[in-house]
Amino acid sequence: MTRVSVPLADVLTPSDNWVSIIPTATYREVTVRLWGKGVVERGIVAGSAMSGSSRLQVNSGEFILSKIDARNGALGLLPPTLDQAVVSSDFPVFRPDPDRLLPEYLGWVCRTPDFVDMCRKASEGTTNRVRLKIDRFLASSISLPPIEEQRRIVAYLDALSAKITEARTLHDQAAEETVALAGSISGEFLSGRWPQMKLEEVCPIITDGTHQTPRYTEQGAIFLSAQNVKPFRFKPEKHRKVSHDDFRSYTARNKPRRGDVLMTRVGAGIGEAAVIDQEIDFAIYVSLALIRTDSTRLSPEYLVQWLNSPAGRASSHRETLGRGNSQGNLNLKLLRAVTLPVPPLPEQRRIVAELDALQAKADTLKGLQTESAAELDALLPAALDRALKGEL
Repeated sequence: MTRVSVPLADVLTPSDNWVSIIPTATYREVTVRLWGKGVVERGIVAGSAMSGSSRLQVNSGEFILSKIDARNGALGLLPPTLDQAVVSSDFPVFRPDPDRLLPEYLGWVCRTPDFVDMCRKASEGTTNRVRLKIDRFLASSISLPPIEEQRRIVAYLDALSAKITEARTLHDQAAEETVALAGSISGEFLSGRWPQMKLEEVCPIITDGTHQTPRYTEQGAIFLSAQNVKPFRFKPEKHRKVSHDDFRSYTARNKPRRGDVLMTRVGAGIGEAAVIDQEIDFAIYVSLALIRTDSTRLSPEYLVQWLNSPAGRASSHRETLGRGNSQGNLNLKLLRAVTLPVPPLPEQRRIVAELDALQAKADTLKGLQTESAAELDALLPAALDRALKGEL
């Protein structure tokens, strides 16, 4: 298919559709997201709040870019929803020549690395003052196929984009359904007709970490806080350190050990729990609760399954949030009184094994979804590159 190299000045006409701003009127302002993420509404602004007496009015299908960030992919077509919005002089607007350059084709072309690089080369200035030079931009050339070929390419890319969007939506729904399924099954397992016992009846130790403000050191003993515990995951790798004297003071009452349960006491993740599954010496801050189970009556793995289940999370949030604290503070006195179903130990082990197997399947599915999502993300740019090289 014959292609010609055309200066942008031959197919783009700068818009001069300036309108006077009326102080008592309101206007929709437009901005452009970086890296080809589209043209969006910035907000609705009163004329009296605008600087200057005029603005450039934009229309559907026109091409807009940011003088400051065109080099970072801030460019695109005006969608119909933003017809007759306004922009400042920092956003040049151009009308494509419909006989030579379809706006929709330009909308795809401008997303390519080559087009963004062209904008970068047309920009100059000192640090934080780099601006696109309009004359240099319009002097740049692009390769154009005939109009009919542009239409074919646009139709192909639009259809492919729609399919990718549909596939991504289905992937997201599958991920949400997987999480919901795991939650519902764990709720069924952990809410059977077993004896209900207070946590303090089956856990001889329910305490927390030091209430003293830690004095961190470059060298010393490991000190952990709420950020080191996620649902089912004990994560001590990134940690602060305290002196060995402070460590001995912080662990004088109760020193965490393998098999204990840690539970977050504050913040957005309040109530998240994990078993300490490593032989490691450390002290904890007040943001963590330390729970030691009676191993003859309660498995720590079962307790963690229950605490992280919908029933357990609801119970910890309902019963343990301290009053007058907008962030929430897991109250140890109330936590000790929380009740949970306690089946015989063999049944606890069976429940944990089945839930672990379900979680492994869910993790595998999520991994496959992540891989396929990455493949989808790469599919459109590859197709766009082939289309614009005439290889479709």
